[in-house]
Amino acid sequence: MTLFKLLGNKRLFILMVGLIVFIAIMGFTLGARGKVSWPEKFVHDTVTFVQKIFYKPASAISGFIDDVSKLKETYEENERLKIALAHYTRDKGVYNGYKAENERLKEELGFTERQKQKNLPYEYRIAQVNSINVADPFNQTINIDLGESDGMRVGMPVISIDGVVGMISRVYQFSSTVELLTNMDDKDPNSRAIAATVMGKENKSFGMIESYDQSSGLFLMTRIEEDDPIQKGDTIVSSDIGQYFPRGLVIGEVVSKEPGDFGLTYTAKVKPTASFENWRELFVVVSHAAVDEEATNGKEKTP
Repeated sequence: MTLFKLLGNKRLFILMVGLIVFIAIMGFTLGARGKVSWPEKFVHDTVTFVQKIFYKPASAISGFIDDVSKLKETYEENERLKIALAHYTRDKGVYNGYKAENERLKEELGFTERQKQKNLPYEYRIAQVNSINVADPFNQTINIDLGESDGMRVGMPVISIDGVVGMISRVYQFSSTVELLTNMDDKDPNSRAIAATVMGKENKSFGMIESYDQSSGLFLMTRIEEDDPIQKGDTIVSSDIGQYFPRGLVIGEVVSKEPGDFGLTYTAKVKPTASFENWRELFVVVSHAAVDEEATNGKEKTP
Protein backbone atom coordinates (compact mmCIF):
# COMPACT_ATOMS: atom_id res chain seq x y z
CA MET A 1 0.00 0.00 0.00
CA THR A 2 2.84 2.33 0.92
CA LEU A 3 4.44 1.76 -2.55
CA PHE A 4 1.27 2.53 -4.47
CA LYS A 5 0.68 5.54 -2.33
CA LEU A 6 4.23 6.77 -2.98
CA LEU A 7 3.83 6.28 -6.74
CA GLY A 8 0.54 8.08 -6.65
CA ASN A 9 2.06 11.03 -4.79
CA LYS A 10 5.00 11.07 -7.25
CA ARG A 11 2.69 11.34 -10.27
CA LEU A 12 0.84 14.11 -8.55
CA PHE A 13 4.12 15.88 -7.84
CA ILE A 14 5.27 15.64 -11.48
CA LEU A 15 1.93 16.94 -12.69
CA MET A 16 2.18 19.90 -10.33
CA VAL A 17 5.75 20.70 -11.51
CA GLY A 18 4.68 20.53 -15.16
CA LEU A 19 1.74 22.80 -14.48
CA ILE A 20 4.02 25.32 -12.77
CA VAL A 21 6.46 25.26 -15.73
CA PHE A 22 3.60 25.69 -18.22
CA ILE A 23 2.24 28.67 -16.23
CA ALA A 24 5.72 30.16 -16.14
CA ILE A 25 6.14 29.80 -19.92
CA MET A 26 2.72 31.33 -20.47
CA GLY A 27 3.75 34.19 -18.27
CA PHE A 28 6.85 34.78 -20.33
CA THR A 29 5.00 34.70 -23.69
CA LEU A 30 1.92 36.73 -22.77
CA GLY A 31 3.71 39.71 -21.39
CA ALA A 32 4.67 42.74 -23.48
CA ARG A 33 8.34 41.91 -24.08
CA GLY A 34 10.97 43.11 -26.44
CA LYS A 35 13.01 39.93 -26.29
CA VAL A 36 12.07 36.38 -27.14
CA SER A 37 12.81 33.73 -24.56
CA TRP A 38 15.07 30.82 -25.33
CA PRO A 39 12.24 28.22 -25.13
CA GLU A 40 10.34 30.21 -27.79
CA LYS A 41 13.44 30.43 -29.91
CA PHE A 42 14.02 26.72 -29.60
CA VAL A 43 10.42 25.81 -30.43
CA HIS A 44 10.23 28.30 -33.34
CA ASP A 45 13.55 27.21 -34.87
CA THR A 46 12.65 23.55 -34.49
CA VAL A 47 9.25 24.05 -36.16
CA THR A 48 10.80 26.18 -38.95
CA PHE A 49 13.46 23.55 -39.65
CA VAL A 50 10.87 20.79 -39.80
CA GLN A 51 8.65 22.92 -42.09
CA LYS A 52 11.62 23.62 -44.32
CA ILE A 53 12.37 19.93 -44.68
CA PHE A 54 8.81 19.10 -45.71
CA TYR A 55 7.91 22.32 -47.55
CA LYS A 56 10.45 22.17 -50.39
CA PRO A 57 9.57 18.65 -51.60
CA ALA A 58 5.88 19.39 -51.16
CA SER A 59 6.28 22.64 -53.10
CA ALA A 60 8.21 20.89 -55.88
CA ILE A 61 5.58 18.15 -56.16
CA SER A 62 2.79 20.73 -56.17
CA GLY A 63 4.57 22.75 -58.86
CA PHE A 64 5.13 19.62 -60.97
CA ILE A 65 1.47 18.67 -60.72
CA ASP A 66 0.49 22.24 -61.63
CA ASP A 67 2.87 22.20 -64.64
CA VAL A 68 1.46 18.86 -65.82
CA SER A 69 -2.05 20.26 -65.53
CA LYS A 70 -1.10 23.37 -67.50
CA LEU A 71 0.70 21.22 -70.09
CA LYS A 72 -2.44 19.14 -70.56
CA GLU A 73 -4.54 22.30 -70.98
CA THR A 74 -2.03 23.64 -73.52
CA TYR A 75 -2.11 20.37 -75.46
CA GLU A 76 -5.91 20.32 -75.51
CA GLU A 77 -6.02 23.96 -76.63
CA ASN A 78 -3.46 23.20 -79.33
CA GLU A 79 -5.62 20.33 -80.58
CA ARG A 80 -8.66 22.61 -80.67
CA LEU A 81 -6.69 25.20 -82.64
CA LYS A 82 -5.52 22.53 -85.10
CA ILE A 83 -9.10 21.41 -85.68
CA ALA A 84 -10.25 25.02 -86.09
CA LEU A 85 -7.42 25.65 -88.58
CA ALA A 86 -8.36 22.53 -90.54
CA HIS A 87 -11.99 23.67 -90.67
CA TYR A 88 -10.89 27.13 -91.77
CA THR A 89 -8.67 25.71 -94.52
CA ARG A 90 -11.48 23.45 -95.71
CA ASP A 91 -14.06 26.24 -95.66
CA LYS A 92 -11.67 28.61 -97.41
CA GLY A 93 -11.08 26.04 -100.14
CA VAL A 94 -14.81 25.51 -100.58
CA TYR A 95 -15.42 29.25 -100.61
CA ASN A 96 -12.69 29.86 -103.17
CA GLY A 97 -14.12 27.07 -105.33
CA TYR A 98 -17.61 28.56 -105.22
CA LYS A 99 -16.21 32.03 -105.87
CA ALA A 100 -14.23 30.88 -108.91
CA GLU A 101 -17.22 28.95 -110.24
CA ASN A 102 -19.47 31.96 -109.71
CA GLU A 103 -17.05 34.24 -111.59
CA ARG A 104 -16.76 31.72 -114.41
CA LEU A 105 -20.52 31.29 -114.74
CA LYS A 106 -21.07 35.07 -114.69
CA GLU A 107 -18.53 35.43 -117.48
CA GLU A 108 -20.23 32.69 -119.48
CA LEU A 109 -23.63 34.26 -118.88
CA GLY A 110 -22.29 37.56 -120.17
CA PHE A 111 -20.94 35.73 -123.21
CA THR A 112 -24.31 34.16 -124.03
CA GLU A 113 -26.15 37.45 -123.49
CA ARG A 114 -23.76 39.26 -125.85
CA GLN A 115 -24.29 36.56 -128.46
CA LYS A 116 -28.07 36.76 -128.09
CA GLN A 117 -27.97 40.51 -128.73
CA LYS A 118 -26.42 39.82 -132.14
CA ASN A 119 -29.59 37.95 -133.16
CA LEU A 120 -27.62 35.09 -134.67
CA PRO A 121 -29.50 32.08 -136.12
CA TYR A 122 -28.53 29.65 -133.37
CA GLU A 123 -28.57 29.15 -129.63
CA TYR A 124 -26.28 27.58 -127.06
CA ARG A 125 -26.53 24.46 -124.92
CA ILE A 126 -24.14 24.50 -121.98
CA ALA A 127 -22.29 21.20 -121.53
CA GLN A 128 -20.12 19.88 -118.72
CA VAL A 129 -16.81 18.34 -119.75
CA ASN A 130 -16.62 14.74 -118.54
CA SER A 131 -13.13 13.86 -119.76
CA ILE A 132 -10.30 15.13 -121.95
CA ASN A 133 -8.06 13.07 -124.21
CA VAL A 134 -5.12 15.13 -125.40
CA ALA A 135 -2.36 12.55 -124.97
CA ASP A 136 -2.32 11.88 -128.72
CA PRO A 137 -1.57 15.22 -130.46
CA PHE A 138 -3.18 13.93 -133.68
CA ASN A 139 -6.39 12.67 -132.11
CA GLN A 140 -7.41 15.09 -129.39
CA THR A 141 -10.99 14.72 -128.18
CA ILE A 142 -13.16 15.60 -125.21
CA ASN A 143 -16.32 14.03 -123.85
CA ILE A 144 -19.35 16.13 -122.85
CA ASP A 145 -22.51 15.24 -120.92
CA LEU A 146 -24.99 16.09 -123.71
CA GLY A 147 -26.12 13.37 -126.10
CA GLU A 148 -28.81 12.30 -128.50
CA SER A 149 -31.48 12.69 -125.84
CA ASP A 150 -30.47 16.37 -125.61
CA GLY A 151 -30.73 16.95 -129.35
CA MET A 152 -27.03 16.62 -130.17
CA ARG A 153 -26.03 15.83 -133.75
CA VAL A 154 -22.74 14.99 -135.50
CA GLY A 155 -21.12 18.12 -136.90
CA MET A 156 -22.48 20.58 -134.34
CA PRO A 157 -19.83 23.17 -133.39
CA VAL A 158 -18.58 23.32 -129.81
CA ILE A 159 -17.15 26.55 -128.42
CA SER A 160 -15.78 28.06 -125.24
CA ILE A 161 -16.23 31.66 -124.15
CA ASP A 162 -13.00 32.42 -126.02
CA GLY A 163 -13.68 30.80 -129.37
CA VAL A 164 -14.34 27.65 -131.39
CA VAL A 165 -13.05 24.45 -129.81
CA GLY A 166 -14.20 21.72 -132.21
CA MET A 167 -17.22 19.86 -133.46
CA ILE A 168 -19.19 16.82 -132.35
CA SER A 169 -17.84 13.70 -134.04
CA ARG A 170 -19.82 10.97 -132.24
CA VAL A 171 -23.15 11.05 -130.44
CA TYR A 172 -24.33 8.63 -127.76
CA GLN A 173 -27.54 8.56 -125.82
CA PHE A 174 -26.39 10.74 -122.95
CA SER A 175 -22.96 11.98 -124.04
CA SER A 176 -20.99 13.06 -127.10
CA THR A 177 -17.41 13.05 -128.32
CA VAL A 178 -16.00 16.35 -129.54
CA GLU A 179 -13.10 16.36 -131.99
CA LEU A 180 -10.87 19.37 -131.41
CA LEU A 181 -9.85 21.74 -134.18
CA THR A 182 -6.25 20.88 -133.36
CA ASN A 183 -6.84 17.64 -135.32
CA MET A 184 -7.48 19.52 -138.60
CA ASP A 185 -5.26 18.31 -141.45
CA ASP A 186 -5.69 19.24 -145.10
CA LYS A 187 -4.08 15.91 -146.07
CA ASP A 188 -6.79 13.93 -144.24
CA PRO A 189 -9.85 13.37 -146.46
CA ASN A 190 -12.04 13.07 -143.35
CA SER A 191 -10.94 16.45 -141.97
CA ARG A 192 -13.60 19.13 -142.25
CA ALA A 193 -12.49 22.61 -143.28
CA ILE A 194 -14.21 25.72 -141.94
CA ALA A 195 -15.34 28.53 -144.23
CA ALA A 196 -14.09 31.72 -142.59
CA THR A 197 -14.13 35.48 -143.03
CA VAL A 198 -12.93 38.63 -141.26
CA MET A 199 -15.16 40.19 -138.63
CA GLY A 200 -16.40 43.51 -139.99
CA LYS A 201 -15.35 42.60 -143.55
CA GLU A 202 -17.72 39.68 -144.07
CA ASN A 203 -18.67 40.75 -147.61
CA LYS A 204 -15.10 41.43 -148.72
CA SER A 205 -13.02 38.63 -147.22
CA PHE A 206 -13.13 34.84 -147.46
CA GLY A 207 -10.90 31.82 -146.89
CA MET A 208 -10.82 28.27 -145.60
CA ILE A 209 -9.41 27.11 -142.26
CA GLU A 210 -8.05 23.73 -143.36
CA SER A 211 -5.22 22.68 -141.05
CA TYR A 212 -3.53 23.23 -137.70
CA ASP A 213 0.23 23.34 -137.22
CA GLN A 214 1.10 21.44 -134.03
CA SER A 215 4.58 22.97 -133.81
CA SER A 216 3.53 26.63 -134.06
CA GLY A 217 0.02 26.27 -132.61
CA LEU A 218 -1.52 28.19 -135.51
CA PHE A 219 -4.34 27.56 -137.99
CA LEU A 220 -3.65 27.85 -141.70
CA MET A 221 -6.25 29.85 -143.64
CA THR A 222 -5.99 29.28 -147.39
CA ARG A 223 -7.71 30.29 -150.67
CA ILE A 224 -7.52 34.00 -149.86
CA GLU A 225 -7.89 36.17 -152.98
CA GLU A 226 -5.20 38.66 -153.91
CA ASP A 227 -7.44 41.69 -153.35
CA ASP A 228 -8.77 40.37 -150.03
CA PRO A 229 -8.51 43.11 -147.33
CA ILE A 230 -7.47 40.62 -144.63
CA GLN A 231 -4.50 41.83 -142.58
CA LYS A 232 -2.58 41.17 -139.39
CA GLY A 233 -4.65 41.67 -136.23
CA ASP A 234 -8.01 40.91 -137.89
CA THR A 235 -10.43 38.62 -136.06
CA ILE A 236 -11.38 35.54 -138.04
CA VAL A 237 -14.94 34.22 -137.64
CA SER A 238 -16.89 31.45 -139.30
CA SER A 239 -18.83 32.17 -142.47
CA ASP A 240 -22.33 30.88 -143.21
CA ILE A 241 -21.11 29.54 -146.54
CA GLY A 242 -19.80 26.40 -144.85
CA GLN A 243 -21.86 23.29 -144.27
CA TYR A 244 -21.42 22.85 -140.54
CA PHE A 245 -20.44 26.14 -138.95
CA PRO A 246 -22.94 29.01 -138.80
CA ARG A 247 -21.69 32.56 -139.19
CA GLY A 248 -20.11 34.64 -136.49
CA LEU A 249 -18.23 32.06 -134.39
CA VAL A 250 -14.85 33.45 -133.37
CA ILE A 251 -11.92 31.28 -134.49
CA GLY A 252 -8.77 33.34 -134.02
CA GLU A 253 -6.63 36.34 -134.88
CA VAL A 254 -4.50 36.85 -137.98
CA VAL A 255 -0.78 36.67 -137.22
CA SER A 256 0.61 36.98 -140.73
CA LYS A 257 -0.37 36.95 -144.42
CA GLU A 258 1.83 35.63 -147.21
CA PRO A 259 1.54 34.36 -150.80
CA GLY A 260 0.34 30.80 -151.33
CA ASP A 261 2.30 27.94 -152.88
CA PHE A 262 1.51 28.88 -156.47
CA GLY A 263 1.32 32.65 -156.01
CA LEU A 264 -2.30 32.85 -157.16
CA THR A 265 -3.83 33.12 -153.70
CA TYR A 266 -2.67 34.11 -150.23
CA THR A 267 -2.34 32.17 -147.00
CA ALA A 268 -2.85 33.56 -143.50
CA LYS A 269 -1.68 32.14 -140.20
CA VAL A 270 -4.32 32.45 -137.50
CA LYS A 271 -3.74 32.19 -133.76
CA PRO A 272 -6.67 30.42 -132.03
CA THR A 273 -8.54 32.42 -129.43
CA ALA A 274 -9.47 29.23 -127.55
CA SER A 275 -6.77 27.81 -125.28
CA PHE A 276 -7.72 24.11 -125.82
CA GLU A 277 -7.14 23.24 -122.17
CA ASN A 278 -8.58 23.50 -118.64
CA TRP A 279 -12.24 23.36 -119.67
CA ARG A 280 -15.12 22.74 -117.31
CA GLU A 281 -18.06 24.00 -119.31
CA LEU A 282 -18.44 24.38 -123.06
CA PHE A 283 -21.26 25.42 -125.38
CA VAL A 284 -22.77 23.39 -128.19
CA VAL A 285 -24.00 25.63 -130.99
CA VAL A 286 -27.47 24.49 -132.07
CA SER A 287 -29.03 26.11 -135.14
CA HIS A 288 -32.62 27.28 -134.98
CA ALA A 289 -33.52 24.68 -137.60
CA ALA A 290 -32.23 21.93 -135.32
CA VAL A 291 -34.12 23.43 -132.39
CA ASP A 292 -37.36 23.48 -134.42
CA GLU A 293 -36.76 19.89 -135.55
CA GLU A 294 -36.15 18.80 -131.96
CA ALA A 295 -39.35 20.51 -130.80
CA THR A 296 -41.33 18.86 -133.60
CA ASN A 297 -39.96 15.42 -132.78
CA GLY A 298 -40.79 15.99 -129.15
CA LYS A 299 -44.40 16.78 -129.99
CA GLU A 300 -44.68 13.72 -132.19
CA LYS A 301 -43.42 11.49 -129.39
CA THR A 302 -45.91 12.96 -126.89
CA PRO A 303 -49.00 10.69 -126.68
